[in-house]
Amino acid sequence: MAHGGKPRPMKGIRQLAEHLDISIGTVSRALNGKPDVNEETRKRVLAAAEQLGYVANQSGRSLRQGTTNVIGLMIQSSRETVENSDNFFLTVTGGLQSVFSRHNLDLIMLPCPHDEDPYEYLKRMVARRIADAMIISETQRVDKRFDLLAKAKIPFAALGRSLSGAQHPWADLDFDGVVNCAVDRLVAHGHRRIAISAPASEINLGFVFVDGYRHALERHGIPYDPALVIRAKSSEQGGYQVGDELLRLESRPTAVILIYELMAIGLYRRVMEAGIIPGQDIAVVSFREAPRAKFLQPALTCFRTSLHDLGVELAEILLSSMPAYSEEYPRTSRQSVWPLELIPGESDAFQLRPAK
Repeated sequence: MAHGGKPRPMKGIRQLAEHLDISIGTVSRALNGKPDVNEETRKRVLAAAEQLGYVANQSGRSLRQGTTNVIGLMIQSSRETVENSDNFFLTVTGGLQSVFSRHNLDLIMLPCPHDEDPYEYLKRMVARRIADAMIISETQRVDKRFDLLAKAKIPFAALGRSLSGAQHPWADLDFDGVVNCAVDRLVAHGHRRIAISAPASEINLGFVFVDGYRHALERHGIPYDPALVIRAKSSEQGGYQVGDELLRLESRPTAVILIYELMAIGLYRRVMEAGIIPGQDIAVVSFREAPRAKFLQPALTCFRTSLHDLGVELAEILLSSMPAYSEEYPRTSRQSVWPLELIPGESDAFQLRPAK
């Protein structure tokens, strides 16, 4: 007993076993919820552990088992990401955690600084073995991180496709389906000169989006004009830039499809400065519904999906590739294109009158 009559804090499982006068093995199995320990003993062990302040030495256990019970989620940390994420990753991680918590797995965020090469950052994380498995995001057209994780034999899944990850697990939003649906809707409203925004970076979703756009135009017999693909940052400021570039075109488009929802805020501002009214003079369709854009007038035509359920899907894809959990998550495919639903608004509702 310590001074004042209070029990000394438990320093380890051996001290807890001696206090209870039962074997270390029994205490360990009781603390880990093993089925071969009777309920009365389990309750006694857990009650004593709580009363005496015992905390399991997780690092020691991890070393013995060769695991950390941690899943790492790598994201790119930049001012743009922080300011314009619009809770995307928070909602996805909620879905991830709802699955991982079933197995007492912890999810940690690994923010790669904007001025560091993501490959070098991930290589450092892999060397430290801080996680049993990894989720990578913002996948590039050619992304060396896929090969790095495969060679290190670390289970992983990607939030996004890549040419580098043909055989590896991933889940991705249906960028191709969205742009095809948007083009079909605009063509049905009489539009032929349709612009799109695309990321200024090498992120793969931009290539998928532009490829889908070209194929959709081709289906409708509309020539592809590279001048109508406007590359800008995925932000309100980027949307303002898109609007400015549209206004500078000699033959101005009658419709625009935005790859990032918050760009609509900047686009609306710029075209209205020029006396052009969205939903009347120019049709606007945005990729995904966003809380910060829902107060725009006219209401934005966009696409909706459950990002929480996308997180669940990604977590289950990852666990299906991990031997300890694969039997609980049998899958015929570990690659998933996540659908979105069209939410019609007023920003593209008008019918374009044929030119006289």
